[in-house]
Amino acid sequence: MNNADATADQRFENLSKRWLDGMMALSPISATRYGDHRFDGEIDDYSAQGQERRVEFSKATLAELATIPAAHLSRENQVDAGLLSNELRGTVFSANSLHEWKTDPLLYNRLAGDALYNLMARDFAPMPTRLRAASMRMIKLPQLLEQARANLDLKLVPRVHAETVAKQTHGIISIVDDLILPHVSELPPSEQTQITQAIAGLRAAVAKHQTWIDQTLVPQSTGDFRLTAAHYDQKLALSLDSSLSRQQIRERAQRELLRVRANMYQLSVGILKGKAKSPELPTQPSDAQQQKAIEAALEFAYQDRPSRTQVVEVAKQTLAQATAFVRAHDLVTVPADPVKVILMPEFQRGVAVAYCDSPGPLDKGLDTYYAISPIPDDWTDAQSDSFLREYNTRMMHLLSIHEAMPGHYLEGVHSAKHPSLLRAVLRSGLFAEGWAVYTEQLLTAEGYLESDPLFLLVQGKFYLRAIANAILDQAVHVDGWNREQAMDLMVRQTFQQEREAAGKWVRAQLTSAQLPTYFVGVQEQWDLRHTVEALQGTAFNLKNYHDKVLSYGAPPIRYVRALMLNEAIEVRN
Repeated sequence: MNNADATADQRFENLSKRWLDGMMALSPISATRYGDHRFDGEIDDYSAQGQERRVEFSKATLAELATIPAAHLSRENQVDAGLLSNELRGTVFSANSLHEWKTDPLLYNRLAGDALYNLMARDFAPMPTRLRAASMRMIKLPQLLEQARANLDLKLVPRVHAETVAKQTHGIISIVDDLILPHVSELPPSEQTQITQAIAGLRAAVAKHQTWIDQTLVPQSTGDFRLTAAHYDQKLALSLDSSLSRQQIRERAQRELLRVRANMYQLSVGILKGKAKSPELPTQPSDAQQQKAIEAALEFAYQDRPSRTQVVEVAKQTLAQATAFVRAHDLVTVPADPVKVILMPEFQRGVAVAYCDSPGPLDKGLDTYYAISPIPDDWTDAQSDSFLREYNTRMMHLLSIHEAMPGHYLEGVHSAKHPSLLRAVLRSGLFAEGWAVYTEQLLTAEGYLESDPLFLLVQGKFYLRAIANAILDQAVHVDGWNREQAMDLMVRQTFQQEREAAGKWVRAQLTSAQLPTYFVGVQEQWDLRHTVEALQGTAFNLKNYHDKVLSYGAPPIRYVRALMLNEAIEVRN
């Protein structure tokens, strides 16, 4: 290393530390999530001045980063520089081009919920310490809700965003009732009075905000949830940090859709042969014959499903089975860090059925949560049955593989071991979702439930959801698809149940450029594995490969590829 290289690395490392420190101070709620507890009593400032400070800080950091020659950085720092550049450009784009602080009421609901939930959900400090921080934040959260009402432009807020936040806002109070109130007695009497007053103030503020949502935001919101093609393409590039364009993603997804359906038809023929009232099963089926056969075979899988109240218990059972399989087949190093299956907190419901919530990179050894959204109390029996047909017992196996073992939970624990805090904070959704879908296919290929053709059929259906996600996202936001077109893709072409598809239609309106991460990510994961297998030949070892892939801290897969194959690293500014 010459002096120029050493100077460049030192300059970058100093810059990244200053950015991390500044970002934590500007976003105390995020700092708590990452495990930096210096600001646990503070909340984010979403006034116009606070928003300007965040944008200007990003612009200034980006300008300084541009003065550091990427070619003189170490390979690890080249990756981190690329991640930081992408993050900074994304922050400026979201604020100045998409104006999400003016258009998305869910942003403020997530902030308010996270402000309390991330303090109370994990035992990173003694309960009284966390209660004192929660009390300070509850005193300040009414200000955040006031800022939301001041910032949100009713002409820009989409109706679907308003209607969704109307159902979620009470979840802020549920955190208080479930996680804070039961522990108030652990504080000294004088502090009990203070936190009780803070709770009362927050209840009043949330009630006021709910009234505004119901009486003003919902009836008067007239914004368009769709992005323009230019905005979508820019957001897609920033979100994925992939080499694939929107058009290339669509072409790959359409090809995979046809391939997977053909495989599912062949499985269906084996399942249906000899069964009473089976449909026609020709060697060269028409589209209608293929459709009817796959639907008929899937009906056998739907018959085995959990009851309305047993979804969480089945998730625990399938998690245990998947964990035992991964250990027995020595597919990857299995961590000892704890993982718990929980009901999804109320304020986070309405977007996804399940998620994995890993502890912050600075909070070592704490629980990972595999969260499941319960069936809503107001759903009819028919709606519940539709949901449970989708999340049948075999699908629950796949969900546990994806969310926990060896999917998100395992990947999160491995990734957190990388020494770069910057990389941990900027963990790639493309890598994480691609890895999770890859593990579904990995376990299937390695023989998980191999004697059960219905499991293979359901796995094909689950993969079709990832494919459909990639098509749906751009079709809705760029091509202008309506609900009927979206439901045809999901219900007919990819065999999703009505409740699953209806929820995904809402999700496609609420989000953009996230749904493609599953399909694009798994495509890049397999591309990398096939390349390494071809290079290593008989020396290829699956466990060693997986451990190596997971050792880089979950940057976008193009960086993992460059590091593994010693290819040039492209830093985009």
